[in-house]
Amino acid sequence: MKPMKERDHRLAAVRMALKKKVLEAYEPIVGEGTIAEARRLAADLKGLRVLQINSTAYGGGVAELLATLIPLENALGIKTVWKTLPQHSDFFEITKFIHNALQGGANVLTKQDINDYIDHNCLSAKGDRSHYDVVIAHDPQPAAFRHFSDGDDTKWVWRCHIDTSNPSAAVWDFIRPFVNEYDAAVFTMKQFLPPGLRIPKDQIYFIPPAIDPLSTKNITLPISLSQTIVSEFGIDLEKPLLTQVSRFDPWKDPQGVIQTYRQVKELFPKLQLAMIGSMASDDPEAWGIYSSIENELRKDRDAFIFTNLNGVGSVEVNAFQRLSSVIIQKSIREGFGLVVSEALWKATPVVAGNTGGIPLQMQDGVGGYLANDIDEYAERIAFLLKNPADARIVARRGRDAVLDRFLITRLLIDELKLLRSLVL
Repeated sequence: MKPMKERDHRLAAVRMALKKKVLEAYEPIVGEGTIAEARRLAADLKGLRVLQINSTAYGGGVAELLATLIPLENALGIKTVWKTLPQHSDFFEITKFIHNALQGGANVLTKQDINDYIDHNCLSAKGDRSHYDVVIAHDPQPAAFRHFSDGDDTKWVWRCHIDTSNPSAAVWDFIRPFVNEYDAAVFTMKQFLPPGLRIPKDQIYFIPPAIDPLSTKNITLPISLSQTIVSEFGIDLEKPLLTQVSRFDPWKDPQGVIQTYRQVKELFPKLQLAMIGSMASDDPEAWGIYSSIENELRKDRDAFIFTNLNGVGSVEVNAFQRLSSVIIQKSIREGFGLVVSEALWKATPVVAGNTGGIPLQMQDGVGGYLANDIDEYAERIAFLLKNPADARIVARRGRDAVLDRFLITRLLIDELKLLRSLVL
């Protein structure tokens, strides 16, 4: 295999088109005070030039965050640009390997992997001639972007969305020197702070993600429309439905989801299962996992597997989350899990892994229940199916928690505070 820089010399980061967002549209949901606070914080930042760079424009939580956050920053007068690294399958195989290693996988990079990662970041950085006051690089894919950019007065932030509390030592030893060159770092929670970080403690921030209540995935849908959408995919609306929405990723434990479903189905023979995943350009591992799930469920008429490539996009996910009896999120490791807040926002009860950022969003009796193994998942799902009145009460508590802490306006305010700390 040729080195990456010999295979493709057109590796400049790609600028993304932005949707139009109006901050006042959120006022009926979050209140006048929240909107006023965002405007106050942004007042001194008008004209600030910001670059947000990540790996892909679709298929993952980071892309969903940026698709709303960046237009809102622009609406406040901050000149924020969104760019993604150029799409290259070999590079994304390497970075998915790095991603898994930083979440605790026992992976080791080859010399060729290291060279290709460095080449891709180097050529991408050198290809971007624009000047910014602040650059925010998301996750390990563009972590070396800072190293290969020209030295100037730009402030650099590494925003890590994954659980790096116990990374593979070999892979973290490779990534860490690049991260240590940044002026600041942002993690979802303190527990994710990796070892050996040399960024000053007062420049390390802890900011959880959030959902956009006005996106097509989360906006209120009429019940009749949701029913029409879900029934078109073969779901029997008269039967209970268990759904997991996630990438097809080993950390989401898809085989564990199937085992849990089968265990609960012994008590509820009419139970249906929907596994919904979004295929992202930076996740080449997903297709193999998708195929294994499809083979496993092939003979089960009550089990379904869907992706954004066979018609289940944001609106359809919205409908599935609204009409599911229970949402399962069987994560083994989880940076945050936006799908948990998405489901809670729709007042659907959730049973999710007691790991990573999930307990930030819900606790037992608030939104649903946490679980540690298949027996616990099955027990808690069965309880919610047996007790629909209790399930509705628990779910409403979850929606209130999301309204209070996990909507995009709170994230916007946190990021405005971050920008102020860097440049004022």
